[in-house]
Amino acid sequence: MPIRKPCRFCARDGGPVDYKDDRVLEKFLSDRGKILPRRATGNCAKCQRKVALAIKRARYLALLPYIRGYTD
Repeated sequence: MPIRKPCRFCARDGGPVDYKDDRVLEKFLSDRGKILPRRATGNCAKCQRKVALAIKRARYLALLPYIRGYTD
């Protein structure tokens, strides 16, 4: 059975997930702009919900794109 690595946010004492930190949040998006699932990111359930909410807030404020890679 593989050993799971700890959640990156829980590993640093449950540090806050900030919607203004777009560089960190981009790591949790696919190349198309979709939010990656827990099994791909390695986050715990609690932190994954915080990440998803932060991404949605950042999208609303136009800090992150809703979609990527679309060309006409």
